[in-house]
Amino acid sequence: MSNLIDEYLIHKEMVGNRAISTVNKYRKYLLAFEKFLEDTPIQEATRQQIEDFVGRYAHVELKLSPSGRKPLVAAVRGFFGWLESQGHIVRSPAASIPHPKVGRKLPVAMQLSNAERLLMQPDLSTFIGVRDAAILSILIGSGPRVAGVAGLNDSSLLWYTTDGTQHLNIKLVEKGGKERIVPAHQDTMWIIRAYLGHEELEAIDRSLPDGDQVLFVSTKNRTVPEHEYYGERRRLSTRSIDTMIKKYGAKAGIPEKELHAHALRHLFGAELAEGDVDLLVRQALMGHADPKTTEIYSHLATRKLTKASRAASPLSKIYTPTKDLAQKMETK
Repeated sequence: MSNLIDEYLIHKEMVGNRAISTVNKYRKYLLAFEKFLEDTPIQEATRQQIEDFVGRYAHVELKLSPSGRKPLVAAVRGFFGWLESQGHIVRSPAASIPHPKVGRKLPVAMQLSNAERLLMQPDLSTFIGVRDAAILSILIGSGPRVAGVAGLNDSSLLWYTTDGTQHLNIKLVEKGGKERIVPAHQDTMWIIRAYLGHEELEAIDRSLPDGDQVLFVSTKNRTVPEHEYYGERRRLSTRSIDTMIKKYGAKAGIPEKELHAHALRHLFGAELAEGDVDLLVRQALMGHADPKTTEIYSHLATRKLTKASRAASPLSKIYTPTKDLAQKMETK
């Protein structure tokens, strides 16, 4: 790998405060570009070579969709912009390379009735059932990203009392290491208390070097020796949480397209829109950097739209040939 690529990636991580996952993705794309250039030093790449790489080569050889090419273009443009800012080149040949235009798909949210069925699946007479119910309750009731839930520790639970009533806020660390605090529903608070007080949890060493404790633990991990199975290695992974959702969802007969943690997050966003929650409040609760992302959930608020449409529709105010048919079907 070119030293310049290495320096750029360090800059992105340390100065740009980018997540490790983003830095690794940029590394993959820049290494692919370096290989594409063959004998041409990367800092001497021409605009034509860059256009060929982010266009034809990315589509045909790397098999990237238009949306998949967006981070690739961002990596290349960012790298050459950095080369210019550091005086390695006079002018970036990638400055005006356009990002691929892609349509934005509406997110798939789990149906409210399916979320209820999903939450009823865990067996609360078992430790794993209580743990899973607590995780599902957080995902459904507060809409966090699954990585934020997997990364929770005991110190992430912020308990407080007002007017004699106990409440719970949850401190999440999500994309890019950003922290945010979300309120937990009362039902979530009670199932978490049941989980924390479970006798099987008390027997598990969840301790971390800083004195904190992993919140949601795994019970089996064949890749870790038994004598090392404690602390951070006890943490339940995001993959395990998604697997758990798929298992319970399949048992409940929920459509496969809804069986992932983000579908629960989308449900939370849609319900905020259904409830006419202020856009800025919704943005804060969802942890979105851009309110335009939050606005997407307004398109999922179908119950409110259906009620308004049926009340105002001209078909509700005139006689139609289907009214007699509808009455006959209702009487059967």
